[in-house]
Amino acid sequence: MRIDKYIWSVRIFKTRSLASKGCNEEKVLVNKLFIKASKSVKINDVISVKHLPIWRTYQVVDFPKTRIGAKLVNNFIIEITNHKDLEILHQHEMVLRQNKNLGIKGRPTKKDRRNLKKIIG
Repeated sequence: MRIDKYIWSVRIFKTRSLASKGCNEEKVLVNKLFIKASKSVKINDVISVKHLPIWRTYQVVDFPKTRIGAKLVNNFIIEITNHKDLEILHQHEMVLRQNKNLGIKGRPTKKDRRNLKKIIG
């Protein structure tokens, strides 16, 4: 099965076009090698997907015929990501959530910079 179709069918990516785009942008590794979207996957291959700020790692167990429901994902793929990396990811997501609640969306706008200059002096 093609890697882009596989990572889409086991719900790692939301759409197949995003899956193939991720492969082309070197956000997907198979057995620690960057690959194209057309690369075939075999059972027991290790797939790593860049999920800022870490690489999430999965092992292929079986191949689904079509896109599967969320409850059935565990029958086809096993996540083998390190616990420390998952903790880093959890902390990163918490910081993003807190910033969103505070109204911080990213880089400060020109108006925000002027206000900061007034405060700082």
